[in-house]
This record gives sequence, C-alpha cells and structure tokens, in this order.
Amino acid sequence: MNFSKFGRSTTVRLFILTLIIPAIFAACNRSESKTREGNANTKTDEQVITVTQAKAESRQIPSFIQATGSLIAEETSDIAPKVAGKVVNVSANVGQFVSQGAVIAKIDDKDALLRLAEAKAGVTQAIAAVRQAEARLGLSPNGTFNASTIPEVRAAGANYDQALAELRQAEANEQRYRELVETGDVALITYEQFRTTRDTARTRVNSAKQLLESTVNAAKQNNQAIKSAQAGVEAARTQVGTAEQAVVDTVVRAPFSGYVSARPVAVGEYVSSASIIATLLRTNPIKVQIQVAEADVPFVGLGRGVAIQVDAYKDRNFGGRVTSVNPSIDPNSRSAVVEAQIENGDNALRAGMFATVKITRDGGSLGVFVPKEAVLNDQSTQSQRVFVIVEGVAKLRTVQVGTEESGTIQILNGVAADELVATSNLPQLYEGAKVQVQ
Repeated sequence: MNFSKFGRSTTVRLFILTLIIPAIFAACNRSESKTREGNANTKTDEQVITVTQAKAESRQIPSFIQATGSLIAEETSDIAPKVAGKVVNVSANVGQFVSQGAVIAKIDDKDALLRLAEAKAGVTQAIAAVRQAEARLGLSPNGTFNASTIPEVRAAGANYDQALAELRQAEANEQRYRELVETGDVALITYEQFRTTRDTARTRVNSAKQLLESTVNAAKQNNQAIKSAQAGVEAARTQVGTAEQAVVDTVVRAPFSGYVSARPVAVGEYVSSASIIATLLRTNPIKVQIQVAEADVPFVGLGRGVAIQVDAYKDRNFGGRVTSVNPSIDPNSRSAVVEAQIENGDNALRAGMFATVKITRDGGSLGVFVPKEAVLNDQSTQSQRVFVIVEGVAKLRTVQVGTEESGTIQILNGVAADELVATSNLPQLYEGAKVQVQ
C-alpha cells in the first residue's frame, strides 16, 4: 500500500520535470539568440567618422638668437615752415596717413604775393631800360650790335674817309710842285702854299681818325649799357623767382609718406621757421632695435633673417632683415645694438612696441611639422592631442608642440615624420574610432 503510494508520487515528479526542463532550455536558447543579435546590431551601428588627413613633414629647423627690442619709425621728421607767418589752415590730424607732397598746413601768403607783384613790376621796368639803351644805338629789340652800323660811327667814318682823300690830293700836289721848284719852273712861294695845304690835310686826317675812334668807343659804351640793362632784367627775374618760391613756401607739405604722430599748432597761431607744424613717421618698413649679447654678435650679419612677435598680435610673426650692426659694445650691458627692417604694410606694428626677436643663425636641426588644424587643444586636461590614422583607425597621441610656421606647427614628440594625421572633425574622434578619409 505504502510502496504504491510512493511510486505514484515519484512518477508525478518525473513527469513535471520532463515538462519544465525543455522549457528552461528553450528560454536559454532564446536569450542567447537575443544576445547574439544585440551584439551583431552593435557592430553594425558602430559610427564611421569622415575626416581629412595630412602627412607629418620632416623639415629643417633653423637656429635662432633670441633677444628683445623696441620698434621705432624708419624715419621721423619734425616738419617746420620755411617762412614765418600766421597759420590760416591745418589739413592733417594726428593718426592720419598722408602721402608725400600732401598739404599739412598753410601760412598766410598776402605779404609774399605783394612781394611777387613788386618783383614782376621790376622786371617790366628793367626791360624798358634795355629798350631805351637799344634805341640810343638805333638797334631793334634784341638786335645784334655792330659799331659800323651806328649813325654817329658812319658819319665819323665818312668824315675820316674824306680827310684821307683830301690828304692824298694834297700830298700829290705838294710832290708835283716840289719837283717844279727843283727845275725852276715854279716859284718857291707857290710850292710853300701846297706844302701848307698838305700839312693841314694831315692834321685833319688825324682829327677825323680820333673822332671816329671816340665815336666807336661811345657806341661800345652804349652797347655795354644795353648789357647792363639786360643784366638788370635777369636780376629782376631772379627776384621774381625768389618771390614765387616765397609764395610756394607758405604751403607746408609732407616730405615723405607716413602717419602724423603730433600736430602742436592750430589755425591763427604765428609760427617761425623754427616752429614745429607736425611730426611725421614713416612706419613701412618699420625698424626694430635689438640688444644682442656680446657672445652672439659674431653670428649676426647684414641681411640675416629676423622674425618678431609683439604682445598685441601674439598669433602673428613679422619678418624682416638685419640692416645694421653697431660696431661698438656697450660696456655696461655688454651688448651691441642691432637694427632690422620689418615689413609693415598694414600698419599693425607701431613705434614704441616691445618685441621679442629671433635672428636666424647658421646651423639647426630636423623637426616634425603638421598642419595647425591637426592639433586639438584639450581644455579638460590642458594638453594637445593629435589623431594618427593607421589603417582606417584613429590613434590618440598626446603631444608637445613647438613653434608655428606658415600654417604648420612643430610636434616635439608623439608623432613621427610621414605619419598620417587627421585634420578635421577632431572633437568627434577618440582612441580606436573608425575613420573614412575624404
């Protein structure tokens, strides 16, 4: 009785287990299947990030001499007027750029204009004196002097010619009657009359000759008067030129192109030739004065490349060339003053700025450079990161950076030359991220 009861209970339990165990296995199989499907879906949904890439370049890094200096203008001019007078107009203001020859200010020119008018009247008067001197000699305006054409000279010459003719006639008569006296055909008293006539003719010739010479000399003197009057004309014209220049000098102009840094005068002030109207600076190119240590001076020569940075533009480098090296060393600082010219076309650099200067010297080393876009500045860790692309996977590198140059930045460690680095979508990248290169 008891055994039969026990058998029936066991049979029921086995039957129940037979039903439960397959259900458990089925449930486990369904769970494993779902797990596999979830893993497959995770792999399928893994994001591929599109990036651009660039190759890290190996480049020669020049050696530098680093120093500090101050910027100064290439040229500085305190502009003063050439004439004294009252300022009637000021055309330039502080900070304004003016071109060479541009009007800075104007001085009252009334007195200068009056002197110019007076000088021009003097020229007219001098020309009239020339014409008067020419008229005395019978010359046309600007005519050529010839003494033989002067009426007085012609008359004296004709008188002299007549005297010579009379002398020749008298000498011929004297000779003929002298011969007749010798033959006894004429009385001596008759001969003496012809001899007296000859002597009188000789005297007349001498007088006529002297008169001709004096007339010619007088004509020459009158001609010199013409030349003196012409010299007076030239002198008067010179005075006109001086007066015209005085009028021009009432306008104060810029001696070169530059910026006005000071303008201490105003309209209505009286200025002299010692007064400063404005201060003009030429700032392109601009100069930087550098204190170079005594030990580095032998490595600095004319034409050496220079790069400077100023606090106002920390992200910019300005380039130039060494233009002068002071031959003496300051005994106190043990340094020499070096000057360099820096291109400043946009007037970003201003006189008086403090500059950090690098002067190229011989020698150098190799460095690795990547585009600036390839470096991610991680604010949370205060570090710089670069993602190197290896077979379509982004590898995170923490790097140290050096100098910037022409859109690239030096990587001191962490990246080797010729490795490929991502240059876009850096914030989306992470270690092991799959990437697709555009």
